[in-house]
Amino acid sequence: MVNEFKSIEKWVNLNAVKRLVEADALKMEIIPNPKEVDGIKVLQLETAAGAAIRFFDKAIGINVPRSRFLPVKATSDLLLVQSDLYTLEDGFVTRNKARANPENPSIELGPEFKKVSNFLGRFKSIPSIVELDSLKVAGDVWFGAGVILKGKVSIVAKPDVKLEIPDGAVIADKEINGPEDL
Repeated sequence: MVNEFKSIEKWVNLNAVKRLVEADALKMEIIPNPKEVDGIKVLQLETAAGAAIRFFDKAIGINVPRSRFLPVKATSDLLLVQSDLYTLEDGFVTRNKARANPENPSIELGPEFKKVSNFLGRFKSIPSIVELDSLKVAGDVWFGAGVILKGKVSIVAKPDVKLEIPDGAVIADKEINGPEDL
């Protein structure tokens, strides 16, 4: 599936923002966003910055293709940008030329990887994913250093089983549910 999501860049004149704030003219809608933080249900109140465009005269929007930005909204996105799929060169994020597939791999991480601290703790180093098509990881899974993932990989630990992917493991087009599958 091709991801057609686009972002809208927001460039504003700070003097114009100041005028609107001083005139109390920025009447932004509040967006309730229910979340769970440390097991406690909370209601986060947000505003959409892009919705403020209606308050500015001569405002324009510019569609930016997904290939031009790398949003990190979840740890699955963090895995992409920390991997060898992208590098930072002269201040620009560039895609690894060794990747043949023009699409990013699909990455689905279980709740054990949701918090950034838990995510980072489960990797000795971020695996190589240049040749990865899709990845599903769930359960008590830990990655060694120098792991390479290729093709379609599913690693789902059985309940009450700690699954450790050894240093230097190469996993290609494989489903792993326990240590016996490694």
